[in-house]
Amino acid sequence: MAIVYAVSANKGGVGKTSFVTNIATAIVTKQPKARVLIIDTDPQGNASMAFGKVPAHFEETIYDVLVDGVSMEAVKVPLMDRLDLVPANKDMATLVFDVLADVETYRRPLYLLKGPLDAIRDQYDFIFIDTPPDMGLIAGNVFAAADRVIIPFEPETFAVAGIIQVIEVVEDFQQKHRPELVIDGIVAMKVDSRTILHSEMLPKARKYCLEHGLHMYETVISKSIRFANATAYEGQPAVLADPGNHLVKSYYDILEEVLTHGKTAQSIG
Repeated sequence: MAIVYAVSANKGGVGKTSFVTNIATAIVTKQPKARVLIIDTDPQGNASMAFGKVPAHFEETIYDVLVDGVSMEAVKVPLMDRLDLVPANKDMATLVFDVLADVETYRRPLYLLKGPLDAIRDQYDFIFIDTPPDMGLIAGNVFAAADRVIIPFEPETFAVAGIIQVIEVVEDFQQKHRPELVIDGIVAMKVDSRTILHSEMLPKARKYCLEHGLHMYETVISKSIRFANATAYEGQPAVLADPGNHLVKSYYDILEEVLTHGKTAQSIG
């Protein structure tokens, strides 16, 4: 049965989608029997675009799963061997209005995702959920369905404050709704060690995590124009577009950390 990771932050542009798409691709590349599913819940549909697909072209998406009861089996699309995607598009932007306007139909609005996801868990070894940059109804559904949360951040001025906000929301949700939910770790993204700001903020983030008993991955993902261009011009994650790039190794390194820290290293198949 799959381990479900929510990749969540309360700020856009920190590298959530890059983390999800590259780590998922790294798994199927490194583990020849592993089956992986990406679930996109962000109205921007960036996970689809990372693989060269246009969100608006999908007739059915995660929105139809949550609102109309369409199965994930019917919505998912293959990306490559053993890697599938449940896409999202702009329809997700109105989810909260559509659900809260019809409380008779959606009596348990935080559990719209859990049932459909549980129905396909046995088909995969890993499921990664890409979330929008807010802590609203969509995030609540993701946390209700996930086993572990990974929090990416960019070491900018308010980075630690952003980490704290997400942690507080996750811990509150854990206490009230899902005791099994675990914060797996904090990951630094788009790191530019040449800048004074990043050089100062990264140790501060590590210090905060250490003092509060939170795991922060040793591996950081460096800022790279090549990574950005892989999606923009080649329609595939950097792990596929430029496997020889030394920065790609960071994703394989952090994959090992995720598997080891979560005690999920397993013999697939």
